[in-house]
Amino acid sequence: MIDTQYTKDLLDSIVDGITNVKGEEITILDLREIENAICQYFVICTGNSNTQVSAITGSIERTVKSEMSERPFQVEGRQNNQWVLMDYTNVIVHVFQKEYREYYDIESLWGDAVETRIEMEY
Repeated sequence: MIDTQYTKDLLDSIVDGITNVKGEEITILDLREIENAICQYFVICTGNSNTQVSAITGSIERTVKSEMSERPFQVEGRQNNQWVLMDYTNVIVHVFQKEYREYYDIESLWGDAVETRIEMEY
């Protein structure tokens, strides 16, 4: 069984990492009630450029390592920083540039998931 407090803390650390560098449109999809889901949660956010996507993923890694002593199991997409996927096993983070987020529209693909939007004040 996966520790729910640990997962909540991990989600909080990931969101902290995103907000530290002003990532936008943060959405958490709760996949726990979806049969055959690959993880418990998706965290999705948007960066405005390759540089900001890179900064967001770096900030998430540093923040989670500092607060949770965890590293992602795998990271994909750093070569072009258009869509970077960070796998923390029970939480998968998707950091998109805006046009790629709109094109892939993960929120619609997982439309049965409970969606939580994080309101940011910058």
